[in-house]
Amino acid sequence: MSLTPLRRAVLAVALINLGYAIIEFTVARLIGSVSLMADSIDFLEDAILNLLIFFAAAWSLQRRARIGHVLALVILVPAAATVVTAVVKILDPTRPDTIPLTVTALGALLANLVAASILVRHRHQGGSLARAAWLSARNDALANVAVIAAALVALAWVSGWPDIIVGLGIGLLNADAGVKVWRAASAERLEARKAEA
Repeated sequence: MSLTPLRRAVLAVALINLGYAIIEFTVARLIGSVSLMADSIDFLEDAILNLLIFFAAAWSLQRRARIGHVLALVILVPAAATVVTAVVKILDPTRPDTIPLTVTALGALLANLVAASILVRHRHQGGSLARAAWLSARNDALANVAVIAAALVALAWVSGWPDIIVGLGIGLLNADAGVKVWRAASAERLEARKAEA
């Protein structure tokens, strides 16, 4: 298996995501943040997603389309995990410590901007696989901006609700990306069938 530019890019992004998932999960547990917990799960999902893309990029269009459908489902996992975490937090909506929340979210934003800059030139190559990687990196950068905003709002409004709302927003963003990747994979599967006919 040769290391094409896309495969090198997704491998680098997978390593960035895996490293920051561990950092963000640890801080989220220490300060009780729904938004950071949702984002740490999302980082782990992105690491898995990019590793799957790394291997699948060398496969045929038909096999890539099948993996595209699997990736769409993988993207939806953080959305479900976020809802569970948010329900638990709604029962006790205390505000997480805003300084570690903000610093960790800034680090996550930097990690995601690096990942997005690596993937931006590949977003229209490799079909649903590259699209899944690009959408995940883009959505994660947007989510980090929202986490930072939630931390700033929480400074003035002593409540855990901004954190909960942003965590649920991250879940919805992931659900939307999952649907888009599913559609791209379905289009690829049709294209592969036409090519075989």
